Amino acid sequence: MLNTVLPKLEQLVESLIEKNQTLSQELNQAKSEKAELEQKIATLIDENETIQLEMLEQEEKHNDSINQINQLLSRLEQATA
Repeated sequence: MLNTVLPKLEQLVESLIEKNQTLSQELNQAKSEKAELEQKIATLIDENETIQLEMLEQEEKHNDSINQINQLLSRLEQATA
């Protein structure tokens, strides 16, 4: 009985070692992909913040332009009244 159990046990141990190696490789790959994705997220967050600041600046310029146009219209109305 020991002669049949021992080879099966050796085969199971070898199988577990192989599965462990495969899982370790997959884990390392997943960690690498996670690090890449975290870097992409950080880059996208920075880009988003930059775009939001640019949008605020454009909105401010737009409001300034509207104010200048309104002032010109008021002057024009006063001059024609």
